[in-house]
Amino acid sequence: MGVAERRRRSADPVGRTVEELETPALVLDRAVAEANAAAMGERIARLPAALRPHVKVHKCAELARLQLAHGAIGVTTATVAEAAAMLEAGVPDVLIANEVVGDAAIRHLVATAGAGDVTVAVDDAGNLERIAAAARAAGVTIGVVVEVDVGMGRGGARDVVGACRLGRAAAELEGVRLRGLLGYEGHCASEPDRATRERATREAMDRLLEAAGRFRDEGLPVDVVSAGATGTFDIAGAIEGITEVQAGSYLLMDRFHAPLVEGFGFALTIATTAISVHDDLVVFDAGRKAVGADFGPPDAPGADGDFAFIHEEHLGIRYPSGAPFRVGDRAALVPAYAPIAVNLFGAFHVVQDGTVVDRWAVRARHGDP
Repeated sequence: MGVAERRRRSADPVGRTVEELETPALVLDRAVAEANAAAMGERIARLPAALRPHVKVHKCAELARLQLAHGAIGVTTATVAEAAAMLEAGVPDVLIANEVVGDAAIRHLVATAGAGDVTVAVDDAGNLERIAAAARAAGVTIGVVVEVDVGMGRGGARDVVGACRLGRAAAELEGVRLRGLLGYEGHCASEPDRATRERATREAMDRLLEAAGRFRDEGLPVDVVSAGATGTFDIAGAIEGITEVQAGSYLLMDRFHAPLVEGFGFALTIATTAISVHDDLVVFDAGRKAVGADFGPPDAPGADGDFAFIHEEHLGIRYPSGAPFRVGDRAALVPAYAPIAVNLFGAFHVVQDGTVVDRWAVRARHGDP
């Protein structure tokens, strides 16, 4: 096969089987993703809160539209670039659950706001004023939610007084529209013990709802009280006063989230090839640059595999009872943390019954044009 033919086949994998893909490759099982979206839609429908899934998980317009089709009211993003990509794809309502700071980022935010309904988190008065000034100059209005630190110790106003001060400032500024509050209980979401996770989440939401109550006392808008993650969506989302949850990883699922929440399958895998086999050691061609390692290694393929090492392009697995793979054999890896794995690739190979049926772009990675 010549170079031109290899490039053509690599660029257009539709119709090929997973076994024919050049590895490592990002593989999405379409049927599992659709089942996960439907399952979340059904579970959210029983809660008082709505679903605004966080698309940092997949950065994919087609998957965002799938979530909207199953009841999501909009999407959450981590960056302005993700918000712009979603709006360009026809998603009408985007929450940037992060502070957007600096002239270049604010210019991008203001340009994006003309394409749809955009809301951004704030926790600093000076930053709020700069966003408002830029929006006024461009003739647009940007929604804002005041972020409240609910115990994670990252972003957000550290107390109710500070949150209300920001809320009053936002309500008085032209160029922005105060919509309510946001709090992220990330310090609770990965707690393995369900009872402890519930208790910690309720304590975190109490802090957020205390701020919401003070907003109402002062006549400030509280249309939005946004919180929730995949590990806590059914806890935070069941609390009266929380209007939306930002669960996102449920759609793809990974090793990190699987022990926390039941009822969602693994839609995402990394196709890999065994490139070296010696005694009990099998080396696969999917290392840190394909699966990431921030939250640990992927699942070891095979019945009794033990993680040995992960390097840039290599993953080593030892099999005490003997290597079940030969050089050239294929395997599917479930990553430890889907958002990091996805960010390492430019596209999903969308698979139905083992055959590639489409290729969906991964958008708005840092540094992408």
